[in-house]
Amino acid sequence: MKEKVEKVLDKIGKSLEFDGGNVELVEITKDNIVKVRLKGACAHCPMSSMTLKMGIEQVLKKEIPEIKSVEAVE
Repeated sequence: MKEKVEKVLDKIGKSLEFDGGNVELVEITKDNIVKVRLKGACAHCPMSSMTLKMGIEQVLKKEIPEIKSVEAVE
């Protein structure tokens, strides 16, 4: 599961890099909640919650249906 998630996050990260940001996998809980850290410009962007839920979470859930949700951590 971790390799699948990292592969998808790598693809997403390439898009975020255009705006000076990135995303890093922190952990996957036993109940399939993915915890990520937003980096660079994404870390302090006012739109980061939208990027997280409407972007990162949607793509991960589409590619890996077992994922329940995605949460940002500091």
